[in-house]
Formats: sequence, C-alpha cells, structure tokens
Amino acid sequence: MDIPRDDVLIIGGGAIGLATALALLEAGRGVRVLDAARVGGGASHGNCGTITPSHAPPLAAPGVVAQALRWMFTPDAPLYLKPRVDPALWHWLLRFAARCNLRDWRRSTQARAALLNDARARLTDWVGRYRLECEFEEEGLDYVFRDPRRFQRYVDECEALAEFGIATQVFGGKDYEREEPAMLPGVAGAIRFPGDARLRPDRYVAELARAVRERGGVIEEHCRVERLETTSTGVRLATTQGTRAGHDAVIALGAWTPAFARTLGLKAPIQPGKGYSITYARPLRVPRHPMVLKDRSVCVTVWESGFRLGSTMEFSGLDDTLNETRLAALERGAREFLREPFGAEVLERWYGWRPMTWDDLPLLGRAPGHRHVWMAAGHGMLGISMSTATGQLMADLMTGRTPALDPLPYRPERFA
Repeated sequence: MDIPRDDVLIIGGGAIGLATALALLEAGRGVRVLDAARVGGGASHGNCGTITPSHAPPLAAPGVVAQALRWMFTPDAPLYLKPRVDPALWHWLLRFAARCNLRDWRRSTQARAALLNDARARLTDWVGRYRLECEFEEEGLDYVFRDPRRFQRYVDECEALAEFGIATQVFGGKDYEREEPAMLPGVAGAIRFPGDARLRPDRYVAELARAVRERGGVIEEHCRVERLETTSTGVRLATTQGTRAGHDAVIALGAWTPAFARTLGLKAPIQPGKGYSITYARPLRVPRHPMVLKDRSVCVTVWESGFRLGSTMEFSGLDDTLNETRLAALERGAREFLREPFGAEVLERWYGWRPMTWDDLPLLGRAPGHRHVWMAAGHGMLGISMSTATGQLMADLMTGRTPALDPLPYRPERFA
C-alpha cells in the first residue's frame, strides 16, 4: 500500500513547531504538523506571554550556583531543585555550573540577544501580516524592586545590557509609584525595558495554527509520533494514527525532545524546568505594564481577557503534579507588591515544562548524521519570544537561503 508523502513533517505543535511551519510555507515548502495532544497544549499554553529581548542574559551567570545551593532545600524558592537521584540531571547541572562565569555569560547573552532582537522585530511584522488576534501590545516590561540593594545591582548592570542592544529606563521608587498606582507603597525603584512586549500565548499559538491552515498546511492533533526512520530519500514516521512519510522532519518537541532524539542516536541535553501560573478574572486596578516583581521572581501580565501570575523554576523531572507550595508563592509575592494582587475568580492553575539547555541556547539546524532530520528545540523560558526568529532561521536553513542570523551558536553539533 502506498503511503501519502508530505514535504516536511513537523513533530510538535507548540509555538516553535507552528512558527517553523508558517515560515516554511511562506518559503514554498509543504508542511504537516503532528502533535501528540492538541496544538499549543504544552509550555506554550500557560506562560506569561511576555516578549522579552530584556531576557537575553542567560540563567547561567556568575553567582547563580551559590544562590541555587542556598535555595536547594527551600520548596517555595524561585529556583528549586528537588533532591533525587538522576544522573542526567546532575551531569546537566555540572555543565551548567561550569558556564557560570563572565566569559560564557557574554557569549550566551550575545547569541540570545541576536535571536530575541530578530524575533521581536519579526513578531510585529507577523502580527500585522497574518492578522494574529492575540492581544499583542508593544508596551514594554518593568522590573520592580522593594529591596534597594537588589535594585542598585540591576541598575549597575544596565550599562552592560546596552552593549547588546537592550534599552532601559530607570525610575526611583516614588516616581514609579506615581506612574503605577496599582503598586503598594515601598517600591525602591523600577527598570523599564521599552523594547519588550506582551501577548496572550494560547491565542497566539491558536492564531499561528489558523495561519498555517489558511496557507495549505495540515495539522494533525492527537497523533503521537512513536518512531522516526530515515530512508535514502527522506523519513518515515510510525504514529498512533498510522504511517507518515516525508522528505524532511523537524523535531520540535520541547522538553520531550531528549527521549525522542535518543532513538536516533542524538544528544539533546535538555532538562524540564517546571514553571507555574495562575490565571484570574481581571481585577479592577491592574498594572499598566507587564512586570516582574524581582524580589520574588513573580511575573504579572494583564490582558483584556484576564490577569496572570507566573514564573518559578523547578527541576523535578517530568513531574506532573501541581505544587501547591509554589503556587502559593506566586500569590504571596503579588501581595507584597500589588494593591489588588489577584482577581476575584481563578480561571486556571497551570504548570508547564520549559526545555532548558545548559548553555541557555536552543538547538536549531540539521541533526548531526541525519540528512533529512532537523531540530528546533531547547528554548528554555523564551519559546514564545524566540518563535518567529526560530521559524525563519529554520526555513532559511532548510531551503538553502542565506539566513538573517548567524546559525553557528545554535547548531545541534555543539552537543554531539
């Protein structure tokens, strides 16, 4: 029996897989997206939806290891490592710790900034070109502090950020309180990143899916890919909905990438960094800008359709429980900063796994040793922010066009 053959099979229907599909369609390729559940149901769904060139500095930074050790046995700490025997995790942590130095910090920041800045400009274009109705607003993002010493440390770092094209505006505490009446008294200061933006992530992904379908792309939900085999002319996939064949395959499975990659003899050193959020009906008095309450590492995002508290980083493997302690930490942090810290109705309590690499850079490009297999995974906390640049870079590489970005820092070969 002949198997219908597609051009490109994209494994994973989150923001990265769909953005790659859309860019490939625009480049003249055909695509079929396969998702084990529903598109956008993973890490794309419940994150805070901030678009953040400001987050170019990586998690691996000088001093992070010492701080992480202090937090290790504090279940509600912003960064939490659940003690357990996991050789892969400990190997990942050792490689991560080795990068917590100024030289590697600068290299990662430069590569992340290139991807984020390209994606930020491209997102504005995509929202207009594809009519993406996702509550996108270019209103910046604020870091807000109650601890004066922490505020001053970040002010001192603003000069370093300018080198990577990250603009900042600094506010004294009283000035910020006058501008932002949603805040409780006691703000030490704030830093605004005017180049940042926000959107509603679940709607963004749904709109990407619409744009893909309108341009002839096929999306199959509830179609889990169980095995990938390469042939002399392409790829063959065994799925729960039958066999699929194509010329190329793109692995865009987020935190599930390592296990799938191993079946092909590929290394993808990604650890699932679990994040949480709580979405409420919109309160009456809300912040005018998205913000991060830096003393508590809580992100606050406001849309016309709701109000979300989110963040935290928990390394607990693919644990699928809602940790009440960590959810409570989000609300406790909001209470310290906001006059109305949450809405009257809870709409959703959520967790998702961020795909974290130890160098804080994604794997983008051809899979080592596999002519027809490509990888687009490992975006950490920045999958939404990096999605448009990732999609375009993948499309450029797969069609032989000169890419807008230097692809070298993201090549999967660096882990081979």
